[in-house]
Amino acid sequence: MKPVSVFIRSLFAAASLILTVACTEKSDYARIEGFAQGGTYAVTFRVPEGTDEEQIRLEIDSILARIDNSLSGYNKGSLLSRLNAGEDLPLDSVFIRCFKRSTEVWRESEGAFDPSAAPLFDIWGFGFENGGSPTREQIAQAMQVVGMDKFSLECRPDGMHLAKADSLAKLNFNAIAQGLSCDMIAEFLESEKCHDYLIDVGREMMCSGERKGGGAWRIGIDKPVDNAGEEVNLQDIVDVSGKGIVTSGNYRKFYIKDGEKFAHTIDPRTGSPVKHTLLSATVIAKDAATADAYATWFMVAGLEKASAIASQRDDIEAYLVYGDQQEMKVWKSAGFRTEEKQLTK
Repeated sequence: MKPVSVFIRSLFAAASLILTVACTEKSDYARIEGFAQGGTYAVTFRVPEGTDEEQIRLEIDSILARIDNSLSGYNKGSLLSRLNAGEDLPLDSVFIRCFKRSTEVWRESEGAFDPSAAPLFDIWGFGFENGGSPTREQIAQAMQVVGMDKFSLECRPDGMHLAKADSLAKLNFNAIAQGLSCDMIAEFLESEKCHDYLIDVGREMMCSGERKGGGAWRIGIDKPVDNAGEEVNLQDIVDVSGKGIVTSGNYRKFYIKDGEKFAHTIDPRTGSPVKHTLLSATVIAKDAATADAYATWFMVAGLEKASAIASQRDDIEAYLVYGDQQEMKVWKSAGFRTEEKQLTK
């Protein structure tokens, strides 16, 4: 659902923002892959003894379908799309979970992370509707309905409902939904006594235990080169286990108008695309939904604020690439251990 973040694949795959460094094959590992939420997914896992791989695949597909039918803004029949269109419907557990976590991060970020900025994403051309280069009046109008405090959950006889302070208020969960997808698949695998896995859903990732060949999962971080296409261009490698890891950046989804670059990261507090030197933010957190939301928060906040937040937290790690396309630099939190791969121009 989210256009730019972390993408996990083998180093021998075509390209990604984050790539799995492939290791020696083991017969007790399996890989399931397919299409979901407008992109691809892949799950590599050690198969528990007596487990039916086909049943694992079917359940993963079922989880992804549930999330798509709940949170996708591209699926016009989803719960989210129908709520955005003005229908009043009982909420499912997936929507409630995503809404609550999103509201928590919205408060933590003081509005920098804000799914209620959907009207802004739409008018700038990065949402569920066609748009681009809005007028000041359009931005001001959209800003009037932005803020997660425009929404609340109401318990009614038929279940929980979403209440809106304004009928024009809308939600867009692209900055957290795929991270949540990874977490829900991880929870299922754990329930099946599968503790060694790497989950990649449309560029967000959750991993646990050991990779093929032993040791933590080795993840490559792509260099934030504008319009890199399918070119593999790693800038660093990190070992991760038991965490979610997500990268957000402004180098794959943007447009140029009158010589000016307009990136997909919109600051909900100003109503316009961000303009700062931070090119990408990679976040490692206890779960993929948190890493997903924080990566977006950091891209909105910019280098100075993001690095300050990461320095003060012991529950997240951050790797920030900043500068410009000619000269890139890296800031990383103390616990973010990499192989110190040399950045290439």
